Amino acid sequence: MTLSAISPLSKSLALALLLASSVATGTWAQDAATPPATEKPASEEAAPAPATDAPADSGLSMGTEVTNDGPGSSYVEASFDAWEQRCIRTADGADPCQLYQLLRDTDGNAVAEFSMFNLPAGNQAAAGATVIVPLETLLTENLVLAIDGGTPKVYPFTFCSTIGCISRIGFTAAEVEQFKKGAKAVLTIVPVVAPEQKVTVDLSLAGFTAAYTAVSATNP
Repeated sequence: MTLSAISPLSKSLALALLLASSVATGTWAQDAATPPATEKPASEEAAPAPATDAPADSGLSMGTEVTNDGPGSSYVEASFDAWEQRCIRTADGADPCQLYQLLRDTDGNAVAEFSMFNLPAGNQAAAGATVIVPLETLLTENLVLAIDGGTPKVYPFTFCSTIGCISRIGFTAAEVEQFKKGAKAVLTIVPVVAPEQKVTVDLSLAGFTAAYTAVSATNP
């Protein structure tokens, strides 16, 4: 079960550089052994191109560069070991952020995405998280999460979209402290094509405390 794939890099750059080098050195234009061209009679010389009446500005659009740094675009503010601090640009510059980690199996395949953010004080949930898993997940088996081998908890899936199936999770203040003190959490899902099997992936907690502190500062 993989969440995404990376396309191979293009191999045309080397050929382009080779051609550019040939043009720069003159070897592409003419071989040294080629005899010089004979001079043409004046009558055979090409006549000058007729003048045109087309104005310099013919009303053609030259296009406008598209930038991806406006409100609503995302960016990585910082990295903390296994975590990234990802933020969303806003018009007033008060960009909200969250923690992010891509979870991979033992073969290096992307299996799940885990995003976490703090919530206002006074709520039962001190933090929230969004977990995205492949569409081939058996939803009735839910999502299971355990921190450092502790008692696991079961969380239902909320909905599925083209990017995968999503579970929205709430964590208490005590559970957030477990994240800060722990080494890893383990997520378990069940594939729909093999319901008798379970797929587990590790969520590294390296750098979590620093990442959570940085994110909390952006989301008062």
